Amino acid sequence: MKLKYYKVDSFTNEIFKGNPACVVPLTEWLEDELLLKIAQENAVSETAFFVKSNNEFHLRWFTPEIEIDLCGHATLATAHVLKTCLSYNFDVIFFKTKSGNLKVKITNDMYFMDFPSREAVPSSLPEEIKLSLNIKPIEIYKSRDYLLIYDSQLDIENISIDRNYFDKINLGYGGVIVSSIGDLTDFVSRFFTPQASILEDPVTGSAHCTLIPYWSSKLKKDTMNAVQLSKRGGHIKCQNQNDRVIIGGKAILYSHGQIHLPKIYY
Repeated sequence: MKLKYYKVDSFTNEIFKGNPACVVPLTEWLEDELLLKIAQENAVSETAFFVKSNNEFHLRWFTPEIEIDLCGHATLATAHVLKTCLSYNFDVIFFKTKSGNLKVKITNDMYFMDFPSREAVPSSLPEEIKLSLNIKPIEIYKSRDYLLIYDSQLDIENISIDRNYFDKINLGYGGVIVSSIGDLTDFVSRFFTPQASILEDPVTGSAHCTLIPYWSSKLKKDTMNAVQLSKRGGHIKCQNQNDRVIIGGKAILYSHGQIHLPKIYY
């Protein structure tokens, strides 16, 4: 069996920036164990698999370790592949996922993802996370992910994680967001996942399901610009819509090719 695959850098218009994801179109679902093996071989933070069904696409996301419930940058990458590589002629794409029905609207070279809002509530910090941080937060919140608020962008830039402590905690699908007001943008963030082969995610669309409602409330504005301060970096257009958030960004194709699966795997 031969499968096409595409590697896309999301939340950027430059290769080697943003967050890389692999996209694998399928005509029917393969066994979950095989999907995970493909994700492991791709060796990026997420691989998206999709199957077309009538006028929508059933979309799933796999890290090298597990299937996850929501991924922004791999959804953006999938929309980009459909539009620019697979000649999908419509400017709105509908996906069925573990997190419900998602929609991506395409305007020129921008992709605007309509995702569920995940508002965080005040929380306490597990000792493993506290011990892993070189700089302590001023506020602590929890949704799927922990959201840690800091005084300044400089704090966010200087945060380091001690994995000896950090990897002792199991957050399931979740991770740890660190965030502050930005120097030149509305807010900045970084994202870390315990026990993952890739500790720091370069740009995390799903984290903005929590960041957008938080900063919208703090800044008293519904439309914002954000930057994720990883080494690769990424730019996110944000809009708060009560129980939904709009997460916008660009994408660029890096490579495409074929996966060759021997008969024993299907």
